[in-house]
Amino acid sequence: MSHSIEIITSIDNQSPLLLPTEKDEIEEGREVDHLSGINETNGQDSSGSQPREIVNRISGMFKGLDNSSLKSCTIFKVNVGLRESNPGAYTPKMVSIGPYHRKNPMLRPMEKYKVLYLQRFLKRQEGLDLESCINELEELKEEALKCYDDIEDLKKDTSHTDRFLQMLLLDGCFVVEFIRELHKVYPPEEEKIIDTSVGYIFDQLTRDLMLLENQLPFFVLNKLHHMTKKDDELPFAIMAKCCFAINLPKTTPAALLEIHNNANAGKIKHLLHLIHMSWQGNPNTDPTYSWRILCCNPLQIIWSKENKNDKGNKINKVIIPNATELSEAGLSFKSFGNIYRSLDKDDDIGDTSLFDIKYENGLLKIPCLRLFDSTESNLRNLIAFEQQSDVHHRYFSDYATFMDQLIESDKDVNLLRQKGIIINGLGEDKEVTRFFNKIGKGVSTSAGFYDKQGYRKIIEHCERPWNRMKANLIHNYFSSPWVGASTVAAIVLLILTAIQTVLAFTGGVK
Repeated sequence: MSHSIEIITSIDNQSPLLLPTEKDEIEEGREVDHLSGINETNGQDSSGSQPREIVNRISGMFKGLDNSSLKSCTIFKVNVGLRESNPGAYTPKMVSIGPYHRKNPMLRPMEKYKVLYLQRFLKRQEGLDLESCINELEELKEEALKCYDDIEDLKKDTSHTDRFLQMLLLDGCFVVEFIRELHKVYPPEEEKIIDTSVGYIFDQLTRDLMLLENQLPFFVLNKLHHMTKKDDELPFAIMAKCCFAINLPKTTPAALLEIHNNANAGKIKHLLHLIHMSWQGNPNTDPTYSWRILCCNPLQIIWSKENKNDKGNKINKVIIPNATELSEAGLSFKSFGNIYRSLDKDDDIGDTSLFDIKYENGLLKIPCLRLFDSTESNLRNLIAFEQQSDVHHRYFSDYATFMDQLIESDKDVNLLRQKGIIINGLGEDKEVTRFFNKIGKGVSTSAGFYDKQGYRKIIEHCERPWNRMKANLIHNYFSSPWVGASTVAAIVLLILTAIQTVLAFTGGVK
């Protein structure tokens, strides 16, 4: 408070641009006397100590701050622009992982489970104790602190950094042992610590582990797993990926191998990043990747020489019409591929991604998307990760923008649902409309999104008058077999009537 007081005093002593009234001068004098009295009471010297304090304070901000420290931040708080439309989608409901939500009293019941998982973790390796674990994490502490944004209280105070180490151990063991438990990697004589078969527990916990603000650095999780890993145990990255397999598209053995290699190389930032890698296509592991993108896929962003030079046909952020308008313009929709893993089959291998949206000759093919209560939270956090990270391709941001453009009303949802493109587990169609209209708000797409060849062809199709005329003809006169039969009968009757009229006229002339 004293700092602002001195600033106000110095401003009052300056010569005003306009002379104040006598009343203003009296009030100003009273204010100055009052402020001077406060300074004298506090024993402060107004002759220059305050500027020195401000200089020292700002100089302290420079310490330990450089561009590289900002770049090392990988676990962000979701920015206001994305959060405001649905704050709950970014907030944990059962368990707090990391420093951002550790003070939430609603999440305290899970703390005892963290201790139970820590006990099991210590039993896995003979001679492993708390001190050795803390010593191992001590070596990772400084690097882990840099991964978080806006946790200055943890960085300055030694007691707080000790609590940070405690948090890394408890939260890290919880994540590692919970994922092991899902793979049934625990002593046969023991029971599950958390019974995920009960109600909503599995869905809620896996949802919380996918939140951007609820993450631990992956190198911490990998270290803890490696400390107690058995020879026949899967790499932690593969185990973690498979825990979310029910809600993720199928992948390939090459993609799994790449995830494992990236984990060993330290290229995976956290669990959400791992999930993001599992969904996306990869030009290094998929030989047909570039062909599919250049020929038919409007979402994935790879520039061809033709697109770079074809500036005359480039579209500058012209959005596509909604699904109903596209249908009225003669464009057809079709669902294709199976991007989800079956519960009763070990079929975790496939060649269709959620982003394989193809347009060919008036037919738009879109993989089926299942919408459940957890879908919005999952997609929002993947989008937030893309929006605030240096990822090469914003797959989910592009997908959300594309679907937001397709869906403007319940009629669009009904059309896509009838075509099998959307499976609605949210309730009414208006809930799906709200879902896509809000999830695409404030989202930036990849560079060149609006210039993709497939995107351009869709708009060109709608701009052809004949396509719209043909679509209106089919919609009005051939929308069903009965309407089509009536239309044909009317045409035949009209032709016969015309023939009869001509014959009657020619007969009368003779």
